[in-house]
Amino acid sequence: MKFHFAPVQGHTDAPYRHYHHKVYGNDLTYYTPFIRLEEGKLRKRDIKDFTSSLNSEAINIPQIIFRDEKELVALVDLMKQQEVTRLDLNMGCPFPLQTGHGRGAATVANESLAKAVKKIITDNQDINFSVKIRLGMTAPDEWQVLLPYLNDTHISHLAVHPRVARQQYSGELYLDQFNDILTQSVNPVVYNGEIHTPQDVQRISSLFPNIEGIMVGRGLLGRPSLINEVTSGNEWPREKRLETMLKFHQQLLNHYTEELCGDSQIISKIKPFWEYAEDEIGRKAWKAIKKAGNIAKYHSAVALITQQ
Repeated sequence: MKFHFAPVQGHTDAPYRHYHHKVYGNDLTYYTPFIRLEEGKLRKRDIKDFTSSLNSEAINIPQIIFRDEKELVALVDLMKQQEVTRLDLNMGCPFPLQTGHGRGAATVANESLAKAVKKIITDNQDINFSVKIRLGMTAPDEWQVLLPYLNDTHISHLAVHPRVARQQYSGELYLDQFNDILTQSVNPVVYNGEIHTPQDVQRISSLFPNIEGIMVGRGLLGRPSLINEVTSGNEWPREKRLETMLKFHQQLLNHYTEELCGDSQIISKIKPFWEYAEDEIGRKAWKAIKKAGNIAKYHSAVALITQQ
């Protein structure tokens, strides 16, 4: 079983990925938050992230998002100039800011784009592609447009979140549709969605023993030790999880303190660390962290984690 850390915009930047790997030292494959075109060029912050020296120790795969063949071709060409050898195609982002412009999950049922994806993968044998999808925008069978074209190519894996875009991150998981994809795909399939505990991993592994791996995003942000617990076969006690999480947090905070200027920049950068961790750290500490307006109050809020 292979494990993948799904990218989350505003959270899993290069420093986060680096210190997560440094503290937890697992065999996760990490992905950059999606890279897109801006006025026909790569955004500077995207280039800075996926070329960062902090990416040197772990496996870090850049992910691109696109709305049509023109953007796809341009992005692949620009990434080739950066000498990438692995590339993930985001065809699953559910956020309206992207789907409203035809990107992310809005691409799954776009047959002309599916043909372009097949061609770009076929024409660039020097790049190892992977693809991440939702089942569709509004209907859970829209993937049926894309899959035949992917089946005519070789990709490292197809990661599937078994919801449609309009659901965002809540509501029914269409596990029957996921099973259909798993059955019909000639490429390895990775499961993604609602993995928060070792028991969730075990449940999905039992339901779908033929999956190539599991991808986790928000679940790892909330419980960074999750994959370590799974691979060790032992669920960590809460005290150990929090102690290690605080060590991870401190190393990341030290990095931002050295790199950024002023309390407001540091706080705005470090606060998202806890966004998905309410269940792990307790509501009292979580709310206090969220309200903290300066570094002193922030440190006091974080200290509440071990006092509950």
